[in-house]
Amino acid sequence: MPDKPYYTSSPSAFADLMSLRRLPSPPPNPLSPEQTERFESLAPPYPPGEGTRAFGGHVYAQSAYAASKTVTPGFVIHNITGTFILGALLDTPYEYTVRHLRDGKMYCTRAVDARQHNQIIFSSLCSFKRDENQNPFSHQPRPVQERYAALLDGKKPEDFMVSPSVDADWWIEEGLEGREFPGVDVRKVDMRGWNRGGGRPEGFRQLAMYSLKGGVEEEGRDDGEGKRVNGERGLRERDEQGEFDNLYACAHMYACDRNSLLLIPRALGQRNWTSMASLTLTVVFHRLGEALRMLDWEGDRDGAEGKGKGKGLKKKWFVQEGWTPRSGENRAVHESWLWTPDGQLLATSIQDSQLRLSRWSGEKL
Repeated sequence: MPDKPYYTSSPSAFADLMSLRRLPSPPPNPLSPEQTERFESLAPPYPPGEGTRAFGGHVYAQSAYAASKTVTPGFVIHNITGTFILGALLDTPYEYTVRHLRDGKMYCTRAVDARQHNQIIFSSLCSFKRDENQNPFSHQPRPVQERYAALLDGKKPEDFMVSPSVDADWWIEEGLEGREFPGVDVRKVDMRGWNRGGGRPEGFRQLAMYSLKGGVEEEGRDDGEGKRVNGERGLRERDEQGEFDNLYACAHMYACDRNSLLLIPRALGQRNWTSMASLTLTVVFHRLGEALRMLDWEGDRDGAEGKGKGKGLKKKWFVQEGWTPRSGENRAVHESWLWTPDGQLLATSIQDSQLRLSRWSGEKL
C-alpha cells in the first residue's frame, strides 16, 4: 500500500485528522513480554488559541484510535483514562506505542504512550469490549432533550452559534470566534437565561451540540486490504457492520474535550486566569453499536456537506451536557454526559484540571 501523505495543516475531516502511519514494531523483549505496535500521526493537531499549545483532545482521541488498530474486529472502545504529562508541539508528529496488556474473549486492554522527541507527553489505558447484545437491566437519567425542552424544542442544531475555538468572554469580545475548529462541528446552546440568578457553581450547565465533519474514510486513501468503497451502498453496509465504530468513539471523545474546561471559570464567576490545563480525562461509553454511529443514512440529504465517501450524508447531532461539581486547591473537575439524538445516555466523562486564577483584574490568558 502506498505511503499516506503528510498533512501540512490540520484537515477539517475527522478521519483525516486521525490518520496514522504504521511504524516497524520493536522485536520481542524477554524483559517486556507484552506485544508492542507503533504508529505515527500524519496530521498536525489544531491550536485553539493564538499560542503554540495543541488541543489536548487530539492526542487523547488519537491514542485510542491507534489502540483500535491493534484489536480484532468486533472490539470497540468502551473506556479510556488518559494522563496529560507535557504540552504537545504543533510541528512534531506524535509517535504512539501500543502495548497489548490483555486479549480476552469479551474484553481486551491496551496501554498507549504518545511521544514527541522521544519524550512521553501523554499516557493512557484503553479497554475494548464486544457488544453482548443483552440488556437484562437498564436505567439512566431523564434525557437531556426532555429536561431542556424549552431551550431545544423547535430549533435545529444549525440555529445555535458555532462554538468559538476558545470559549472565553474576552476571546469572543475581541472578535476571535470565527476560526474553524476541525474534526467536529460544535454548536453552543445559549444558556444565559437558564444559568441566570447567581446559583452555586455546581448548578451551572452548558449544552453543546456536535456532529462529525467529513466522511468516515481518509481522503485519497488507497486501501490495499480489498475494502474499497463500492458506492454509497457499500459504505452503508460497512458502517452498519460496525467497521467505523472505533472512529466514531474517538470522535465523541474528541468532542467532549472541546471547550470543556472553559465552562469552569464561568461557573465560578471568573473572567481571568493565568493557566488552565487537563491533568486526566476519563470517558466511559455506556452504549455501543448503533448508538455510537454518527452518519444518518435515513436523513434528508439536502444541504449536506460535500460529496463522496459519505460526506454528502446527513450527520447525526449529539448533545454534551457539562457541569463542574467541585473546585479548589488550584484544581477543578469537569463532568459531562453525552446524549444521542433520541435521548440515550451514550457516555460519561470526568476531567481533572489545573486552574490558576489571575492575581489582578487586568491579567489575561
